[in-house]
Amino acid sequence: MNQHTPIRRGLTLVIDIQRLFSQGSDWQVPDLPSILPPCAGLIAHRPRDTAFARFITAPTPDQAQGRWQGYYHHWRSVAQDRLDPGMLDVMPDLRALAPDAPVLDKPGYSAFSSPEFLPLLAARGIETLVLCGIETDVCVLSTVMEAVDRGLRVIVASDAVTSASRDGHKAALDILRTRFDLQVQIATTAEIIAAWTE
Repeated sequence: MNQHTPIRRGLTLVIDIQRLFSQGSDWQVPDLPSILPPCAGLIAHRPRDTAFARFITAPTPDQAQGRWQGYYHHWRSVAQDRLDPGMLDVMPDLRALAPDAPVLDKPGYSAFSSPEFLPLLAARGIETLVLCGIETDVCVLSTVMEAVDRGLRVIVASDAVTSASRDGHKAALDILRTRFDLQVQIATTAEIIAAWTE
């Protein structure tokens, strides 16, 4: 990332770093602890320019929409009627770094599936999204694609994203580097922080 291209009107979006993915569930992401320090660095750098996206599972499989019903019948243990509600919480150590940051609840992969996200971007005049969190090849990638379609500048923090599938994680970053290099930047958290001095 070119440090001479400053980040303006930016928002750090922390995607799905919840207890659900960090401990004792069928959706645990083993490499999640490795990205917590870089995510924390981004949040601490701009706590007022941070938002948390939170994946909210269906109440029951039969209450999910369309093809999501089969998905939740497969992942029965994470539907809300089987899940401790606290498992949906953002991990407290990260939340504490930006206690006033909005928490965007989303029923789908993309952060844009939260009805609160677009109004937040509009109200703040956001031009740049800095993305960290999980999973690189699912919720992060889905958010990237929609952000690109909406003409936003998108920066993915390479050391602050991961996935339960290491192959999927690598493939997603490779696709972004080779096919979306004119619209998506891949940078380390150190490079992002150096460029975000506004």
